[in-house]
Amino acid sequence: MDWQLLSAISVFVGTAALVGWIGFGVIRARQVASERLAVYGSADFMREETLKRPLAERAVAPVFIRIGKWLNRLTPQGWLQKTQHRLVLAGSPGTLDANAWAVIKLLTTIGAFALWFFVQVGLDAQMKILSLTLLLVLGFFGPDAWLTRKIDERRKAMQRALPDVLDLLVISVEAGLGFDSALARVVATVPGPLSEEFFRMLQETRVGVSRRDAMRHLQDRTDVEELRSFLLAMMQAEAFGVSIAQVLRVQADEMRVKRRQRAQEKAFAAPVKMVFPLVFCIFPALFIVLLGPAAIQIYETFTGL
Repeated sequence: MDWQLLSAISVFVGTAALVGWIGFGVIRARQVASERLAVYGSADFMREETLKRPLAERAVAPVFIRIGKWLNRLTPQGWLQKTQHRLVLAGSPGTLDANAWAVIKLLTTIGAFALWFFVQVGLDAQMKILSLTLLLVLGFFGPDAWLTRKIDERRKAMQRALPDVLDLLVISVEAGLGFDSALARVVATVPGPLSEEFFRMLQETRVGVSRRDAMRHLQDRTDVEELRSFLLAMMQAEAFGVSIAQVLRVQADEMRVKRRQRAQEKAFAAPVKMVFPLVFCIFPALFIVLLGPAAIQIYETFTGL
């Protein structure tokens, strides 16, 4: 039994290290590929830069990226586009695309299978099958759960920052700045994912994309209801010639009202959420502290008789 346990631990540690090494190489390889698009130089310089990179980036990661492209052929129709859109909504963490995400799901599934060798030692056949099924499900759907959480966190961060950003835009526009100049000043002042998306929108307009199309692209990258209503109001103001300062003032007031309503909604839901901690955690402790001494005295009284 000790030999089996030692073998399982060795297999798990080795496989986990290999999966982590390959996964980091895949992510880093995607980042390097994006960075090299802006680099121009001689062939010798590029060869030296390539040889300086770790083995996981220049040899192993391309193989797994090709495997990811091959795996995409086996995925259901529309999975590639849906995954790419979800990665964009999450802010493209690690400059990942759908191919790299397929590789990550493969690696986490392999890691879960390796973990099963460590868990199944000493279990009966039924528990081995149950643990294998559970770990494979966690390994396959775990990355999707993490991505969903990243999307929710990014969306909530944009919702929190939008009222303050609109207030700064109103102040800047009423001070005499144009909309693009005011937006650039706000982007340089307020950090966060919302400022990053506005900065990307400004970059698109500077390279020749119309403001209307850039706002539509921003809607597709964020999928935030409050931001969508603001962008629609700005596009309508630009189409009908309405004063931008007036539209920004109205939108800023509306966003503050929505923020107040969200805070009130959370405050009203707090008592309901506190019921289960009170009943299962706080009330038992209070009963033990308050009724415990009385129960002990009653027990001693009756046993003394």
